Amino acid sequence: MELRPASAYVRELRPALGPEVFAPARSRLLWLPAHVALIATAIVAVAGGWLPWPLVPLASLALGVSFAGITFLAHETLHGGVVRGRRARRIVGWLGFLPFVVSPKLWLLWHNREHHGHTNERGVDPDMYPALPEYQASRLIRVITDRFALGARRWTGVLSLLLGFTGQSSQMLVHARRRLGMPARDHRVALAETGLGIAVWTGVALLVGPLGFLFVYVVPLVVANWIVMAFILTNHGLSPATAVNDPLANSLSVTVPRVADWLSLGFGHHVEHHLFPAMSTRHAPRVRALLVERWPERYQSLPLGQALLRLHRTARVYRDDVTLCDPRSGAVFPTLALRPTLSPPPSPSAR
Repeated sequence: MELRPASAYVRELRPALGPEVFAPARSRLLWLPAHVALIATAIVAVAGGWLPWPLVPLASLALGVSFAGITFLAHETLHGGVVRGRRARRIVGWLGFLPFVVSPKLWLLWHNREHHGHTNERGVDPDMYPALPEYQASRLIRVITDRFALGARRWTGVLSLLLGFTGQSSQMLVHARRRLGMPARDHRVALAETGLGIAVWTGVALLVGPLGFLFVYVVPLVVANWIVMAFILTNHGLSPATAVNDPLANSLSVTVPRVADWLSLGFGHHVEHHLFPAMSTRHAPRVRALLVERWPERYQSLPLGQALLRLHRTARVYRDDVTLCDPRSGAVFPTLALRPTLSPPPSPSAR
């Protein structure tokens, strides 16, 4: 099956979607004060000793869910799906990414431009797992892949769920100029935005003390990492590498219970998001219905639990575009799109 650029699908789908689908979903902004109020109330309740100690872990869990939820809001906002104004997007994005202290300036380059522009393109997409030559050439990549990546049935891979977004965003900030080509001025802005976020959480730590900070920030951040990374890792980690940015080949949508879909702002609709990144995922079910109707053989979706299980059971190094391998054991696994689907062999008459 021939790969198609995202623009080819967009040209066919856009006429079937009304103009209201592409308007900013400003009502999504109501999530911001809701999350801020929950986070502030929980921090004060824990720090002030308002809760019996057996309830404190539940407060930490609620904080983690809210940390993840406000992060999903930042993601959609910085794509332009909630507000269009550049300053408003940056303010909401900074507040939304505050739990992870991710700079909006960094995110716009790392995620919006590089990841969306080069999804699963080997050697270019900053979010992609390594190809075999990269793995063999770098000891650091080997250590990260072999010890921390979710795959090859290694239970240490759970660390990529618990700490993955925090670790990757920190790495991207440090290496932004070399890895992403970020200009020095923009890098200084990104460092300042990150530093301001660190100052906020340092202030919280001084106010609540070490034990309080453990329950109002450290534990919730681990919970938020788990939620966010469960989506991020399944978005593309099982899909083939593609030289053509075809979202129906290199992206996977995942399904979750309705309440989880609501709290995550429909983040599981990832194929849909890569086709229309500036569209609020509020409208993603309409896009999904059209994709299933027009390209049922191409559209890929799995329940989130199944996708995570496949990640655990397969490998995370690309031997070629459609084959994942575990260099240590020699085991190989097909990506979700099998080779005959993407690259059919020549017919006998053509040989």
